[in-house]
Amino acid sequence: MTPSLEEFITLLNRDLRLEYMAVIQYTQHFGMLNPRAAALGEQLQNLAGDELAHALILAEQIRLLGGRPDVHTPRARTSDDPLTLLGQDRRGEQDAIARYQSRIFQAEALGLDSLAQILRHILAIEERHLELLDSLISS
Repeated sequence: MTPSLEEFITLLNRDLRLEYMAVIQYTQHFGMLNPRAAALGEQLQNLAGDELAHALILAEQIRLLGGRPDVHTPRARTSDDPLTLLGQDRRGEQDAIARYQSRIFQAEALGLDSLAQILRHILAIEERHLELLDSLISS
């Protein structure tokens, strides 16, 4: 079912809130790492930067559609166990992939083809994040 433009903006704001949460979560997970895990820390820093870039893109698109970007964020997931942290991050990326796949179809149904292309770019990055997390978990 195709959402109305107002409903679509609401969905994009949900995505924006979850991007904020991802930035916070990756930042906290970076801070929880053992200093000997420098390579993993660098990867988490890069992921946080990507998620911030996604938030900025979504905020601009929401504004261009006539909406107001949300400023609230869900509570980030935390743990003291590095493997649990990576598993939490992995589930977040899986959720983001599913949401962006839906948003692309919704944007196309609303005739927002340029936004659909922007969302495809974000989706590709989220898919790379999942691949990276899978490799970190398996190593």
